[in-house]
Amino acid sequence: MSWYAQSKYDLRFEWGLEGAKNLGPQTDLAIIVDVLSFSTCVDIAVSSGVEVYPFPFKDDRVQAFAESIGAICASPTRSKDVVCLSPSTLLRLQDGAKLVLPSPNGATISFALQNHTVMTGCLRNASAVAKMAQTLGEKIVVIACGELWEDGTLRPSLEDMIGAGSIISKLQGRASPEATAATQVFQHFHRSLEDAIARSSSGQELISLGFAEDVAIASALDVSRAAPILHEGAFKTALGRATGVSADAPR
Repeated sequence: MSWYAQSKYDLRFEWGLEGAKNLGPQTDLAIIVDVLSFSTCVDIAVSSGVEVYPFPFKDDRVQAFAESIGAICASPTRSKDVVCLSPSTLLRLQDGAKLVLPSPNGATISFALQNHTVMTGCLRNASAVAKMAQTLGEKIVVIACGELWEDGTLRPSLEDMIGAGSIISKLQGRASPEATAATQVFQHFHRSLEDAIARSSSGQELISLGFAEDVAIASALDVSRAAPILHEGAFKTALGRATGVSADAPR
């Protein structure tokens, strides 16, 4: 085992695509956390009975793939007028739909690990994801996706560390120092999640673009019973519908 694998511990924490590629295969399960917004989008969609197919961002094959499976292809441009990587736009999807959802972080990492056992989680479904994860294995790595700088390098993000910590805090097992640090970040902010995320760099970006509603939706803790698992290329869940979500009263 390599020194970076946190192999002495049941519960592990890492960042980004390279962290996922290195630690994912060395654990029973990887949980991908991208609070703003891939993981939150998946929670909203699968809670409505939609299958979500993660796909690498801006891949030329994405539209052809969507057409081949009879799926809606999310727009790569964030807009309130089309289905895209905005949780509020996914509230309009109907039970039974298929959605191809490209994103530079959460979808790309999920796609890269599709030959392993993969879940995706966020604040909205932290407890549900943790409960399901414990039935799938003992060695669990939680991957905070973070954001990307313009040169493609990783920019760690507060909201994903909070989201990762919210899930790790509900898991049983010996936690690595890295996993413990994520838990402590969540515990520090857990009484003011929406305020903390709204004031974060990623939150400020979305608010400046007119997507404050998405920040509010993503900041709600444990309002969903969905536990999305990647199966045959799509995130699906059988654990019920989310609560506290409507187009008129976002959480």
